[in-house]
Amino acid sequence: MELDSLAPGEFTPKTTYLNTASTGLLPTRAVAAIGEAVAAAATGQPTDLFGDVEAARASYARLVDVPVRRVAVGASVAVYAGLIATSLPEGAEVLVAEADFSSVVNPFHMRRDLLVRTVPLDGLAQAVRPGTALVAVSAVQSADGRVADLAAIRDAARAHGARTLIDVSQAAGWYPIDAGAYDYTVTVGFKWLTGPRGVAFLTVPDDLGALTPVFAGWVAGEHPWDSCYGPVQELAHSARRYDESPALFSYTGARHSLALLEELGIERVHAHNTALADRFRSRLAPLGYEPVAAPDSAIVSVPGLGHRQEELSRSGIELSNRAGNLRAAFHLYSCAQDVDRLIELLPAR
Repeated sequence: MELDSLAPGEFTPKTTYLNTASTGLLPTRAVAAIGEAVAAAATGQPTDLFGDVEAARASYARLVDVPVRRVAVGASVAVYAGLIATSLPEGAEVLVAEADFSSVVNPFHMRRDLLVRTVPLDGLAQAVRPGTALVAVSAVQSADGRVADLAAIRDAARAHGARTLIDVSQAAGWYPIDAGAYDYTVTVGFKWLTGPRGVAFLTVPDDLGALTPVFAGWVAGEHPWDSCYGPVQELAHSARRYDESPALFSYTGARHSLALLEELGIERVHAHNTALADRFRSRLAPLGYEPVAAPDSAIVSVPGLGHRQEELSRSGIELSNRAGNLRAAFHLYSCAQDVDRLIELLPAR
């Protein structure tokens, strides 16, 4: 079966682009919307940029299946991980996975009065214990595409009264995510959500997660335009109390990128991406390579081939070199011919 791009005409890559785990491509509709918004602002007649923020928030809420009141908008996973770290009591234990992405791990290490315990990814659920306050982990590992056993982690955390923080930056946009199953989820928007940099989302539980909105500015007010001067008198009654002041043009683009994903459906994107990843894995074996075991993942990481990344880039194929591994990431604009072209350029062992 040939696997063509899911959105022909929406993307215009000039390379064989297999590097979404680093940065996703912007759809043409998002590029056009950003251009129009910038041009309008330059004339002093800006479009409704804050309306774009709210449209993006609502679209993301639908994609991860939570009420929009549970979604905050910002610009960085590290900022939101830091917000959660700041809200933990002194001495709290935070459980994390070995070699997870620094943005979801490092903010907890910056709190010197927290106990950060690190264990292998596949042992994370079993490592939750009485006294664990938070389990923080990426749904899909950036380095090699391994998918965490989120259900087991959630169940173990609940059994011990711990909260969960799931970084879905390498999952949201292709992997079905039920954000309501976890206390907090965070993601950037510039990878699999195919948005611009400057976009991030935080989801919180119905009780808003007992977080102290330490960076709350005027946008965090229940009535933002009445919250511009002096202390904010009334914080938003929703996750909007955790909003960062948004990068407006980025959210204009994100609104249209998210709309495209809604039109396609995450289940469809998941099936497309994993089929391409499986195609790549199956063609590696005859060449003598064994990728990191990561079933049901759109990311394939091949040990011993990372040094080929620059050479492949010169040949028009964009991938990543991560810890000596060649990392290929297949998304909705990838096709079977992309896989086959890559295989043709890899030497047999």
